[in-house]
Amino acid sequence: MTDTTNNPLNALSLEAARNLADVTKTRPQFGSITPRWLPSLLEFKGINNGVFRVNKVVEGATPLDVLCSQTKKSDIIPQGFIDYELQPREYQLNSISTILNVNTTADDLFSSPYDQTREQLALAIESLRERQESQLINNDDYGLLKNVADSQRIQPRSSSGAPTPDDFDELISKVWKEPSFFLAHPRAIAAFGRECTKRGVPPATVNINGGTFLTWRGIPIVPSNKLLVDGLKEPKSQSGKTNILLIRTGEAKRGVIGLFQQGLKHENARGLSVRFRGIDDKGVASYLLSIYCSAAILADDAIAVLEDVEVGEYHDYE
Repeated sequence: MTDTTNNPLNALSLEAARNLADVTKTRPQFGSITPRWLPSLLEFKGINNGVFRVNKVVEGATPLDVLCSQTKKSDIIPQGFIDYELQPREYQLNSISTILNVNTTADDLFSSPYDQTREQLALAIESLRERQESQLINNDDYGLLKNVADSQRIQPRSSSGAPTPDDFDELISKVWKEPSFFLAHPRAIAAFGRECTKRGVPPATVNINGGTFLTWRGIPIVPSNKLLVDGLKEPKSQSGKTNILLIRTGEAKRGVIGLFQQGLKHENARGLSVRFRGIDDKGVASYLLSIYCSAAILADDAIAVLEDVEVGEYHDYE
């Protein structure tokens, strides 16, 4: 029997009782996971053999003249044809892969209340999805930032480099055919909000897919920390430079689309393959996870970028 002389309540302590009690537990919480709005809002197209070709017309003043006249006797019907680019851009799917190892002993003994293998796979898939969004923006081959046409790149108008309503209007003038959304780092959105507050024109908000976004001219401003600030997702410095995109999405609108391989073997989700590789002689189960993805800009005016945006400009208000 325990000596209760030093126990002021003369009762079983809470610390000791807890050893016999079951506790409510959560699934593993992954702090670096983000909403990943870009893949959610992009239209994705399934392709075959990992290649997508964007055929374009050779642009002139007008591709083909059309004669409109009330009198037909003296008019000659114009002749011609619409020419195509001989070497159109081809996009190839890139693979983002990882190998996940799970100790089968741990899986056998400690899979209640949460299945260890399932939780490990879920967390690994979340990590791959984060990498996918980053590649859609920053990949050296198909990333959106690398493929914006020179004519669609602008610089901030203010001397400080802060993003202003004028800059957002300039982006709209570049992507004026049904723009879908702005895409910016959260710090850039905060900087834009401060500039709007300074001018007395606070942005309205809109709800999309359960998320609340600031808007400008009715166009939502979508956050993504994959549009890096000084090369970082989570910058420590108060200031820094980043970029802001305006995107039109959808194949029917000749916009930006995501690409994935359809009919993938061992498909777990769109463009995601999960293959069981076997169990080694130490009882470790191995899984190969691969995402095949790319993005294509169907027309130059489907995307524009505001470059070298300063996120550290603040104001004093009376």
